[in-house]
Amino acid sequence: MTIHLSIMLWAPAALALAGALIPGGRTVSRALAGVGTLIALGYAITLVADYKSGGGLQYVTDRMWIRELGIHYKLGVDGLNLFLILLTSVLFTATTLWSLSSERAREGQYWLQLGLAHSFVLGSLMAQDLALFVAFFDLMLIPFFFLSLGWGGGRRDERIAAITKLVIYTLVGSLLMLTAAIALAVLSASQSGNDLSFAFTDLQKVTLTKGSQEWIFLCFAAAFLVKMPSFPFHGWMPDGYKAMPMPVLAVFSGVLSKVAAYGFLRIVVPLLPDAAVHFQTLMLLIALASVLYGSVMAFTTTNTRLILGYSSLAQLGFIVLGIFSLTEQGAQGAILQSVNHGLVVAPAFFLAGAAAVRSGGSEDLRDMGGIAFRAPVLTTIFLIVAMANLAIPGSSNFVGEFLILLGVFNAKLAIACIAFTGVALASVYTLRLFIRAMHNRVGQDVTSRDVSLGDAVVLVPLVLCILGLALYPQLALKKGEQTVKGSVAAARAMTHPPKTAAAAQNGSVLNTVKTVPAGTPVPATGGTP
Repeated sequence: MTIHLSIMLWAPAALALAGALIPGGRTVSRALAGVGTLIALGYAITLVADYKSGGGLQYVTDRMWIRELGIHYKLGVDGLNLFLILLTSVLFTATTLWSLSSERAREGQYWLQLGLAHSFVLGSLMAQDLALFVAFFDLMLIPFFFLSLGWGGGRRDERIAAITKLVIYTLVGSLLMLTAAIALAVLSASQSGNDLSFAFTDLQKVTLTKGSQEWIFLCFAAAFLVKMPSFPFHGWMPDGYKAMPMPVLAVFSGVLSKVAAYGFLRIVVPLLPDAAVHFQTLMLLIALASVLYGSVMAFTTTNTRLILGYSSLAQLGFIVLGIFSLTEQGAQGAILQSVNHGLVVAPAFFLAGAAAVRSGGSEDLRDMGGIAFRAPVLTTIFLIVAMANLAIPGSSNFVGEFLILLGVFNAKLAIACIAFTGVALASVYTLRLFIRAMHNRVGQDVTSRDVSLGDAVVLVPLVLCILGLALYPQLALKKGEQTVKGSVAAARAMTHPPKTAAAAQNGSVLNTVKTVPAGTPVPATGGTP
């Protein structure tokens, strides 16, 4: 089957731009934005159905873009990005449907920014050229800046300050990543004697010296940890989450952080294996700190946005644990958990928004509660999402976290034992959120009503995706198995080396002894032959 990734990539942005330029007002811009999102979703579903497991990079588009710099317009799909692409399209479709339920000023511009965000995130996942990845990685933040500035909550000066902080944090990280990307390509070309190239396939043919790998690793790690975010690089998160419109925040939290996690598996671990091994303990400690800090903060705040934000910080800590266990189980668990977290956190934000609407617009848990028996469908959906976030046995989240912890257990036993507490802490903040939002006393301004048709159109498909992946997580695991193994192969070989020459020699001696012919004299123990 011929699948043109460029059509999928640019359809959301192109149709949203057409909707903003063509006369016709709100109706035309909404219709074209919706069509662009559905085209991307249709392509994503087709990719998953048609993708051949273990077939390597597929549906490749490769055109020389800037020959003098060795930059390719190269797109492709493999086991690392397949389900992340599907997740991106599913969540942007849900955000589009949610946004259609309300009207806003300058609607054409809103849909344009949302379409650009969709295309840029897809581009960062599909890019098979390091320079192209860096370009999309930086571009995808710009639409979220304008979406927050133009349609976010709170006072405008507060929004400007919050988004400016986000831009400063990510700009510093992006500059470091740009420096590292250029150095990686230049040093690789110099060492191999070939022309300059940023294509991943060309970079993978060269192994840099350990010293070069280490400083390049730190630059990439800083950029990815800021974007995720991870502790202690999360300073922009509390204000940034408060400034974004709730539908935009759902897709921001569900997708953008996964691009950073994906970057570790696509770029850092396979291209810089010596550095990944050298800094393994440091990265595991950062991830562990994120798990513990995010969990504690999630059950000490009452703002629903921040509860989900700190919960995401903790879950992303688990994902980084899986990646830097440098084991096949941990890496597979990290990819699966990236998809799981996106599918869970997006409806969680939708539900938090629905609860806020029913509590007079307040997003504080202290103003919610008491609607469980009057809104049974809403409560049931909330309960399914909460149980998935808890990673109870039978959920796909359980499989993802189990694989991650198994990988860490095989790599660093002490860190794995402490990381287990993060699972228990998740039950505290998740159940607290559910009980305070749905049960307890009725808040002073709470109005009890069940989900509307518009709410159901957004929430029910997401819940079905959660249940479907819980019933058959093997779909994601099998499709990505070979690519994930290849991503960590070099680093794993260093942390789990083959038997030493001495061990091999001992094995040979033992085999020789076992095959000594019967009747041959054997020296007495401790004696001289």
